[in-house]
Amino acid sequence: MTHPTSSRRTRLALLLGAAAALTATAVTAPATAAAETPYGAAGAGAVIATGTGVGPGPAATGTGHSQHSGTVPLGTYFTGSAYQLRDPGRGDQRTLDAMNQTGGGTLFTDPDNDWGGAGAPADRQSAGVDAHYATAVTWDFYKGVLGRNGIRGDGTGITSRVHYGSNYPNAFFDPSCFCANYGDDPVTGKTLATLDIAGHELTHGVIASTAGLGSAGEPGGLNEGSADILGTAIEFFADNPADVGDYFIGERVFTSGPLRRMDHPSLDGHSCDYWSRDIGTLDPYAASGPARHFFYLLAEGSGPKVINKIAYDSPTYDGSKLLGIGRDKAVRIWYRALSTYMNSTTNYARARSATLMAAADLYGPSSAEYGRVAAAWAAVNVR
Repeated sequence: MTHPTSSRRTRLALLLGAAAALTATAVTAPATAAAETPYGAAGAGAVIATGTGVGPGPAATGTGHSQHSGTVPLGTYFTGSAYQLRDPGRGDQRTLDAMNQTGGGTLFTDPDNDWGGAGAPADRQSAGVDAHYATAVTWDFYKGVLGRNGIRGDGTGITSRVHYGSNYPNAFFDPSCFCANYGDDPVTGKTLATLDIAGHELTHGVIASTAGLGSAGEPGGLNEGSADILGTAIEFFADNPADVGDYFIGERVFTSGPLRRMDHPSLDGHSCDYWSRDIGTLDPYAASGPARHFFYLLAEGSGPKVINKIAYDSPTYDGSKLLGIGRDKAVRIWYRALSTYMNSTTNYARARSATLMAAADLYGPSSAEYGRVAAAWAAVNVR
């Protein structure tokens, strides 16, 4: 950092609204954000650098010290007197400090483009680093892997707000302000803006702009399952050694362990491993289990294995032994099914048809990939 006290001045300016050291930019947002079903309140790709360098100029690349992902590059904007967490290279996405309120926010600014202090929760910038970085990774994943230009597909960047609410261990996407909101876990003090949770929330924006899956019944389960599937893919895409890719959701935030998992969903004590006739009566997180399980089986196959030094052992409904087709192909099949064939009322039977059509489009109706899609659905009792 250029000045030893710059991070302290930044924090004071953000916390007190002072204009002495930095100029804070207020952003108006709805007074009350629309609530998603709690992400976990009941319990619990490398980034492509933006700009031409770290020096002055409208677009720049800062250095961020995050709570979850280590030291990371950040796309920033230089106003002539300060840097902002604003990324012109990715649709002008912005990251705000919600100041522990539920409306509005203040754009993070810094004098030397070095953000987050030591990456500890005590430095308010560090949560902003996590959100800004994870949002950039998500943008790069959708654009570089799936050819989608931003969350809505129109090149518009999203607004992220951290330190949302008080003692709010939750996160949600709000379409009314095209923003993602992240609270802090009251036990650890850490932001919920991890790679997988941010990927999950931003994928809700993609779902709203494509299939428009409902929020209850089987469509609700597929909605949450799709967000977990693509959020997990985003974490793997980041290829970040501080937060390696895994098939768990939210494992870096809560001391009680991951919120959900994909290889054996019921091990979270709440989710279903397999489809059943009454699954539509369950909450969407429980009902998302078969979608998550299907994706894991399609990508990795069944039985015991070690991936990134993590042990998994995925069962099947019918006792079948499955071989995976690889995560990359599984992601492309799911995204094409979601964006081309699913709609607001898609249930599990129709999701099966959608993924089979997607596999036929991408790899052919007589391909091994097509056959393994059918086998993976049978393995979670969807036929």
